[in-house]
Amino acid sequence: MITKPMLALLTAIVLGGCAQDETPACMNDAPGFLISNVQIIDGTGSPAFAASARIRDGRISEIGSLEACQNEAVVNGGGQTLAPGFIDTHSHADGLIFEHPDALAAISQGITTVIVGQDGGSPYPLSEFYSRLEESPPSLNVASYVGHNTLREEVLGEDYKRVATDEEIAAMSKILASELENGALGLATGLEYEPGIYSETSEVLALAHVAANVGGRYISHIRSEDRWFEDAIDEIILIGRETGMPVKISHIKLAMTRLWGRANETIATLNAARADGVNITADIYPYEYWQSTMMVLLPERDFTDRAAIEEVLEQIAPAAGIWMTRYEPRPEYVGKRLTEIADLLEVDAVDAFTHLAEEAMRWEQENGRRAEMIIATSMKDADIDVLMSWPETNICTDGGLQDLHPRGAGSFPRVLGHFARDKKLMSVETAIHKMSGLTAEHMGFTDRGLIREGMVADMVLFNPDTVIDRATPEHPDTLSEGIESVWVSGELVYRAGEATDARPGKIIRRNQAI
Repeated sequence: MITKPMLALLTAIVLGGCAQDETPACMNDAPGFLISNVQIIDGTGSPAFAASARIRDGRISEIGSLEACQNEAVVNGGGQTLAPGFIDTHSHADGLIFEHPDALAAISQGITTVIVGQDGGSPYPLSEFYSRLEESPPSLNVASYVGHNTLREEVLGEDYKRVATDEEIAAMSKILASELENGALGLATGLEYEPGIYSETSEVLALAHVAANVGGRYISHIRSEDRWFEDAIDEIILIGRETGMPVKISHIKLAMTRLWGRANETIATLNAARADGVNITADIYPYEYWQSTMMVLLPERDFTDRAAIEEVLEQIAPAAGIWMTRYEPRPEYVGKRLTEIADLLEVDAVDAFTHLAEEAMRWEQENGRRAEMIIATSMKDADIDVLMSWPETNICTDGGLQDLHPRGAGSFPRVLGHFARDKKLMSVETAIHKMSGLTAEHMGFTDRGLIREGMVADMVLFNPDTVIDRATPEHPDTLSEGIESVWVSGELVYRAGEATDARPGKIIRRNQAI
């Protein structure tokens, strides 16, 4: 029998042996490695600190002043910054995830988790999407919402330009409940888009209650980002208040001249709602221009309404700030601004808009797919600064894996390099918090988003002195600089400008740790 004195002696011998060896033996045989010589920004917003991190079995096992164990692989961080992997709360990566499983546009920014099913559109059925991901994993983790527009398409079909009946809402609720059971995070709406634009608040609220009842969340491209912005904010606050669930404004913006300079008023409204018990948050991408279809500018969808188009060009998006990123009827128009196309057609900008929209609609009817996309400039830097600085705003891309907007490849490094380091809008630690710890909190994730012992080892190593976006509207797929290495569940997926062959991405289901 081993007595306490004998145990103490054995312990002293073991510890003494380890202290004398230059490379102590590891007590844990799980595969892993040590990242040394780094400044750790842990995702909480706290100041950076010098330390090493030991990774075992896909998780962070130790943090501190650590020495390498015998036969342990060591990554020398070269004094650079180690942060939690970034979580993109508004991603369209699902569109090409199987064609581009390396997800290069995302991981090259340090993104290790994408949240899809946005703007009211989600993969359906979610179980099939998840099965494909399990069979062919990508480089990063994927979570999804259920899209309201997807539910409407399944139940209302082509007859969607109207309010849903009680029976149809019940049918949508049934599908939603099934998708939530399969692990969806909650309900996502895109209320400026078909077919959700034709819904009433009562319909959305009824569906939101279904998600709330199982601990789900609500995220929304709100009903208006310009003309009826205040009403749209009131609607999402109402949904948060009535359901008690967390609600998030997608890619928050003030996209109309009458709204410019009023970001502080918007924040005051959101803070008042939070003080009243509504758990409302927002995400944002760091650009003053957006990407969507021409018709999103016309709520009545009437491209012959000259007065409505004049209002758009005067109050929302000037003709010189609109350019085509896709135009199937005449591909030579891609990259041209509305003013340039008007000159080619020898008409004014209003008539050019009508001509393009009519030609695109005809092409879509003949071919059964989208004919056009535009980028339009509608926001001001000063408002973006205020909205991004709100403590409850986290960073997103609103981008895909092959995007025509530079946000798809540059959003996160742009925040780190331009807004945090160069502009000093916030500290790098705060920026990281808005990309990781805060984001995980907003999504209900408890096992990632922080550099902390026991957390999943989703991590990014970057150079805070050089990190910056390089994507532009002309070259939207140009990779950013300064992101050195990215790990997902402890596996290296990106290093020095190239994706690796590793595909460790997992599905993150609601209330399920992985």
